Amino acid sequence: MSSFDELKTTIRLNHLLGMWAAEKLGLTGADADNYAKACATDTIDPERNDMFGRVRADFDAAGVVQSDEQILDAMRRCKLEAGAMEPTTGGSGDAAAVMLARKLSPR
Repeated sequence: MSSFDELKTTIRLNHLLGMWAAEKLGLTGADADNYAKACATDTIDPERNDMFGRVRADFDAAGVVQSDEQILDAMRRCKLEAGAMEPTTGGSGDAAAVMLARKLSPR
Protein backbone atom coordinates (compact mmCIF):
# COMPACT_ATOMS: atom_id res chain seq x y z
CA MET A 1 0.00 0.00 0.00
CA SER A 2 1.38 3.32 -0.97
CA SER A 3 -0.19 5.56 1.63
CA PHE A 4 -1.59 5.59 5.13
CA ASP A 5 -5.00 6.61 3.75
CA GLU A 6 -5.08 3.55 1.50
CA LEU A 7 -4.18 1.37 4.48
CA LYS A 8 -7.02 2.87 6.54
CA THR A 9 -9.46 2.30 3.67
CA THR A 10 -8.32 -1.30 3.29
CA ILE A 11 -8.72 -1.90 7.02
CA ARG A 12 -12.27 -0.51 6.82
CA LEU A 13 -12.91 -2.65 3.73
CA ASN A 14 -11.78 -5.80 5.51
CA HIS A 15 -13.83 -4.96 8.60
CA LEU A 16 -16.95 -4.46 6.48
CA LEU A 17 -16.23 -7.67 4.57
CA GLY A 18 -15.74 -9.44 7.88
CA MET A 19 -19.15 -8.25 9.07
CA TRP A 20 -20.76 -9.47 5.84
CA ALA A 21 -19.01 -12.83 6.09
CA ALA A 22 -19.86 -13.16 9.79
CA GLU A 23 -23.54 -12.77 8.94
CA LYS A 24 -23.28 -15.48 6.29
CA LEU A 25 -21.47 -17.70 8.81
CA GLY A 26 -24.30 -17.22 11.30
CA LEU A 27 -22.18 -15.25 13.76
CA THR A 28 -23.90 -12.57 15.81
CA GLY A 29 -23.04 -10.05 18.50
CA ALA A 30 -19.54 -10.25 19.93
CA ASP A 31 -18.66 -13.26 17.78
CA ALA A 32 -19.45 -11.33 14.59
CA ASP A 33 -17.59 -8.27 15.84
CA ASN A 34 -14.54 -10.35 16.79
CA TYR A 35 -14.51 -12.02 13.37
CA ALA A 36 -14.69 -8.63 11.62
CA LYS A 37 -11.96 -7.20 13.88
CA ALA A 38 -9.72 -10.17 13.08
CA CYS A 39 -10.25 -9.54 9.36
CA ALA A 40 -9.34 -5.88 9.83
CA THR A 41 -6.29 -6.73 11.93
CA ASP A 42 -5.07 -9.25 9.36
CA THR A 43 -4.80 -6.40 6.84
CA ILE A 44 -1.31 -5.58 8.10
CA ASP A 45 -0.07 -9.18 8.27
CA PRO A 46 1.37 -10.17 4.88
CA GLU A 47 0.84 -13.85 5.65
CA ARG A 48 -2.85 -13.44 6.54
CA ASN A 49 -4.10 -10.47 4.49
CA ASP A 50 -5.73 -12.47 1.66
CA MET A 51 -9.33 -11.71 2.61
CA PHE A 52 -10.83 -13.49 -0.38
CA GLY A 53 -8.94 -16.65 0.54
CA ARG A 54 -9.86 -16.35 4.19
CA VAL A 55 -13.58 -15.85 3.52
CA ARG A 56 -13.60 -18.61 0.89
CA ALA A 57 -11.91 -21.05 3.30
CA ASP A 58 -14.18 -20.10 6.21
CA PHE A 59 -17.29 -20.50 4.06
CA ASP A 60 -16.10 -23.86 2.75
CA ALA A 61 -15.30 -25.11 6.27
CA ALA A 62 -18.71 -24.02 7.56
CA GLY A 63 -20.65 -25.28 4.53
CA VAL A 64 -21.77 -21.77 3.55
CA VAL A 65 -22.80 -21.75 -0.10
CA GLN A 66 -21.48 -18.60 -1.77
CA SER A 67 -19.85 -18.48 -5.19
CA ASP A 68 -16.53 -16.76 -5.79
CA GLU A 69 -18.47 -14.15 -7.76
CA GLN A 70 -20.74 -13.47 -4.78
CA ILE A 71 -17.74 -13.00 -2.50
CA LEU A 72 -16.02 -10.71 -5.03
CA ASP A 73 -19.25 -8.72 -5.42
CA ALA A 74 -19.41 -8.27 -1.63
CA MET A 75 -15.77 -7.17 -1.68
CA ARG A 76 -16.54 -4.56 -4.37
CA ARG A 77 -19.52 -3.23 -2.40
CA CYS A 78 -17.46 -3.08 0.80
CA LYS A 79 -14.63 -1.31 -1.05
CA LEU A 80 -17.06 1.35 -2.28
CA GLU A 81 -18.52 1.79 1.19
CA ALA A 82 -15.08 1.89 2.84
CA GLY A 83 -13.90 4.51 0.36
CA ALA A 84 -16.99 6.63 0.98
CA MET A 85 -16.46 6.60 4.74
CA GLU A 86 -13.45 8.89 4.62
CA PRO A 87 -11.94 10.72 1.68
CA THR A 88 -8.43 9.62 0.82
CA THR A 89 -5.56 11.86 -0.17
CA GLY A 90 -2.96 10.96 -2.71
CA GLY A 91 -2.63 7.68 -4.56
CA SER A 92 -5.22 6.10 -6.80
CA GLY A 93 -7.17 4.40 -4.02
CA ASP A 94 -7.24 1.19 -6.06
CA ALA A 95 -4.17 -0.50 -4.58
CA ALA A 96 -6.23 -3.18 -2.81
CA ALA A 97 -8.13 -3.96 -6.01
CA VAL A 98 -4.88 -4.26 -7.97
CA MET A 99 -3.37 -6.55 -5.32
CA LEU A 100 -6.51 -8.71 -5.35
CA ALA A 101 -6.50 -8.93 -9.14
CA ARG A 102 -2.86 -10.00 -9.10
CA LYS A 103 -3.57 -12.72 -6.53
CA LEU A 104 -6.56 -14.00 -8.48
CA SER A 105 -5.03 -13.94 -11.94
CA PRO A 106 -3.89 -17.32 -13.26
CA ARG A 107 -0.14 -17.66 -13.50
